Amino acid sequence: MNNNSYIPTANLSGLRCEDNSLHEEAIHQAQANLIDGLTATRLAAAFQALSDPTRVRLISALLEQELCVHDLAAVLGMSQSATSHQLRVLRALGLVRTRKEGRIVYYALDDEHIRELFQRGLEHIRHQQNFQLP
Repeated sequence: MNNNSYIPTANLSGLRCEDNSLHEEAIHQAQANLIDGLTATRLAAAFQALSDPTRVRLISALLEQELCVHDLAAVLGMSQSATSHQLRVLRALGLVRTRKEGRIVYYALDDEHIRELFQRGLEHIRHQQNFQLP
């Protein structure tokens, strides 16, 4: 099992709907609000990128300021090559952007939505005190 994709399910056993009837109004409302397949695929790709702890830490490092790859590598204690590889993934998905100043390339969060998404996720994890990895 890949620990990066661990999802706790211990507390979910025994939950079963005993009424097989459909709730038509609820179904129609859910269908009306359902996102299209392409949007779902793009969103899943962004969340998949955030399933890697290194990339999550990179996002964390960029919350308050832009940094170059050398600085990010030092912050995370990683090689420049490994850091650059992870930044390419985040950039390809539109989660970070770059700005070049002379010979230095700076990385920053693409927009405020990324910061908000990260902070909401962090609040959620901190709120769930029972959530523990194996």
